[in-house]
Amino acid sequence: MSAESAVPGSAGAEPGGRRTAAPEGGPGLPAGPPPEEERGVSARRIAERVLACPDVADLSRGPFGVVATYLPGGLVPGVAVRDDAIEVDIVARYGRPLPEVADSVRDAIGGLAGGRRVDVTIADVVADDGGRKE
Repeated sequence: MSAESAVPGSAGAEPGGRRTAAPEGGPGLPAGPPPEEERGVSARRIAERVLACPDVADLSRGPFGVVATYLPGGLVPGVAVRDDAIEVDIVARYGRPLPEVADSVRDAIGGLAGGRRVDVTIADVVADDGGRKE
């Protein structure tokens, strides 16, 4: 038996012999979930953009209080950033058709979704904004 490695010397090498690192998750596998810090920044930025929509009165944590991104030292209520989707629960202002409100929320999130599906749930509709300042 030879003492040589079972892995050929050219494994993971580009033409010319330069070695390359395998992408996170290994060859052919998707990269892992975003780091917690990045997830928290994204959730906060998403919440800011959603609350800037004129037809959104507030964010909601959903009927059981579980729609949130939990972070060290706190949470972002109403925005759940997951590996494959972003869930946003809102309280809409009365007046505009609700499918249009949901579309405007998706548009506001835009590139922050990072290719993930954006699910918008309208948890409630209010006639006023409850004193929220613009």
